Amino acid sequence: MSTNTRTEKEKMIAGEMYNAFTPELLQERAKCREMVFDYNLTRPTDGKKRGEIIKKLFGQFGSNSVIETPFQCDYGYNIHWGENSFANYNFVVLDTCPVYVGNYVLIGPDVKLYAATHPIDPQERLDGLEYGKPIRIGNNVWIGGGSIIVAGATIGDNSVIGAGSVVVKDIPANVVAVGNPCKVIKKLESPTRPPKEFQQMTGFDYEKLKEK
Repeated sequence: MSTNTRTEKEKMIAGEMYNAFTPELLQERAKCREMVFDYNLTRPTDGKKRGEIIKKLFGQFGSNSVIETPFQCDYGYNIHWGENSFANYNFVVLDTCPVYVGNYVLIGPDVKLYAATHPIDPQERLDGLEYGKPIRIGNNVWIGGGSIIVAGATIGDNSVIGAGSVVVKDIPANVVAVGNPCKVIKKLESPTRPPKEFQQMTGFDYEKLKEK
């Protein structure tokens, strides 16, 4: 299919320049906001209801994963979330392009994943165009609180991003990286033991609490 015959949604997901204010995309963002609103109003003990909402909202949501409230995203269906992964309070994902989060990922409070971006050219901005690039976060990554991951960035397996960092370029696997812009400061050894289940890591079962 040529670029000229693609819908604005198809251009958006492909990372091409697109118009975000077509009826289709406006409707999809409105639907997402309604679902996110419902998700953010759930009680901590409503694990089942939270799971039902997030699985309908996301393109993929792995087992034993948790996203604390409040949470916000643009579309939801572009987010592909692994198993046993956790995001803390005030997590924001601008998912105009696909966002991939691996297994056993830990995301601190106030972290932002910005797969959306805008043209540098001022005329293109006035023309109402924007675009995005995918974000990829590997397995067993820890992203410290207040960090920002920008469009097009990849973080390799087992790496740690220091609190308050701004990741503007790819970060390799098995490193500690910090700062603005985020840079590697230390290399890490790969894990040698298999992971524990998420329930064992938290030691807390909301469903059992609710039963009491």
